[in-house]
Amino acid sequence: MATHVYSVWGLPQEDVRTRAKKVMDTLRLEFGGPEFDPHVTVVGAIRLPPADALDKFKSACKGVKAYTAHGKGISTGTFFYQCVFLLLEPTPEVVVTSDHCCGHFGYNRTSSYMPHMSLLYADLTEEEKKKACERAIALDEGLGNLSFTINRLALYKTDTEDRTLKSWEKVAECDLEAPWTLMSASAASNKTFFYVVGC
Repeated sequence: MATHVYSVWGLPQEDVRTRAKKVMDTLRLEFGGPEFDPHVTVVGAIRLPPADALDKFKSACKGVKAYTAHGKGISTGTFFYQCVFLLLEPTPEVVVTSDHCCGHFGYNRTSSYMPHMSLLYADLTEEEKKKACERAIALDEGLGNLSFTINRLALYKTDTEDRTLKSWEKVAECDLEAPWTLMSASAASNKTFFYVVGC
């Protein structure tokens, strides 16, 4: 049975997506690297058959509410997929959402969860990363301490061996229930919407 590598992403509200994308596009043009959508990784790369991945995603989305992420500064990492990023506070709602989804996918972390929104994927020297980080801060000084809502989850096909990201694609998307909404159980079940893009 054919398998692919999948990840679950938390997608920010649209105005924040647009704001982050402007910074990301400039960094990519100045420092190189592939284009990708702003996101917070909720479940890391895991290999699964397509139908299984979609079933697990649908199951994981049930009962998950929209949640708030709080920025705690723009920083740099040690490898390609964490070159420059907006570090996020590991608040209970952020961590619990990830734990919940990881449980449905059977994903076991090799290290503690570090929530973040990547701004640049690239192989840079330490000096180049420092410059890219400083450039990101200069482009949007308020981005580092921004608070925003994650109101959608998305299932992506993400072959981490493909650093061009040309094979990466969104498979399905789920709108999350507003955390402050009070409704009956039947109404709540109708509040979750899935958009299947492809398998």
